[in-house]
Amino acid sequence: MHNAFTFVRSFFLIAFVAISWPALANHSTLLVVGDSLSAAYGVPSETAWVELLRHRLDRENVSWQVVNASISGETTDGGLRRLPRLLEQNEPDVVVIELGGNDGLRGFPPNVIEANLAKMIELTLEADATPILVGIQIPPNYGQRYTQMFSDIFPALSDRYEVGLVPFFLEGIYDQESLMQGDGIHPTEEAQPLLLENIWPQLETLVQ
Repeated sequence: MHNAFTFVRSFFLIAFVAISWPALANHSTLLVVGDSLSAAYGVPSETAWVELLRHRLDRENVSWQVVNASISGETTDGGLRRLPRLLEQNEPDVVVIELGGNDGLRGFPPNVIEANLAKMIELTLEADATPILVGIQIPPNYGQRYTQMFSDIFPALSDRYEVGLVPFFLEGIYDQESLMQGDGIHPTEEAQPLLLENIWPQLETLVQ
């Protein structure tokens, strides 16, 4: 009788593991490390592009968890400092790096910005995750030379590390008054679906 009970218990344990393991194995994590453009600045959090991404993944019935570690005002230096812990805690499969805009608006040296982003890409690759770099452009407040050096950072890093690039996150948004908040820097609620569409081509094949 004892042997029969042990057999039945072992059978159900094996069956449970067999059923549960694929679900665990197929669960993937997408980590977003960004600034106010990804932190829902000035818009309801439920309408922000990261939340819209969660809804899209749910509709497409793919098993992805989206972790948004974006902070308004974040710089590449801050993102780099936080990234090791974020990688350790979340063990992501994909990392969206959406940083650099605040550095550029504050006139930080382009070589420092590039070095910080490069290290973030390297740490992501070392963690066996796929980085996606989100490019941004800034107004010519510091002169055309600085503006060009800044915008060149993103395609240069994409080529160097052969990683996916969103050329300009605010494409089709920045020059539309109705899609930008009064500060001229942050997109409105109406622009959030467009932000998702700008980044989706780089995410689509990875999450499906």
